[in-house]
Amino acid sequence: MTPAQFPTSSPSERPVDRVFLDANVLFSAAYAPDSRLRSLWSLAGVELVTSEFALEEARRNLVLHQSVGVAVLDELLAGMTITSALAAEGCLPPDLALAEKDRPILAAAVALGCTHLLTGDTRHFGALYGRRVQGVRILTPAAYLHDRGARP
Repeated sequence: MTPAQFPTSSPSERPVDRVFLDANVLFSAAYAPDSRLRSLWSLAGVELVTSEFALEEARRNLVLHQSVGVAVLDELLAGMTITSALAAEGCLPPDLALAEKDRPILAAAVALGCTHLLTGDTRHFGALYGRRVQGVRILTPAAYLHDRGARP
């Protein structure tokens, strides 16, 4: 499916946001069930997406820190689109200052036609917050929820 084929609402409605969730967002939502992050799963007009690469990192960290969270993560995944393909990093600008370990995350968001990448990784993505890279706007989950007018 090409980005142009992803569902949208009628012209008078807000288009569907295709939102890629980084591993730290998945981890936090599963780790803390009362987290505001859980509201992402109930927003209208939002398709949540992640990659197996991000999912495995979240799962690994949950096993280390709170194994009960793995079952919660599995429940959250039921309402998401998960891609198994690793995106070619060639879709990213060659001069993009981003840690090697995070390039597959952004590359997947770009390749999947996502409108947003949500990450709490301020160390590696902080300089990109609020910017668009190849059409993908990089935000913290809190900034995205604020932009959507979602309340805690």
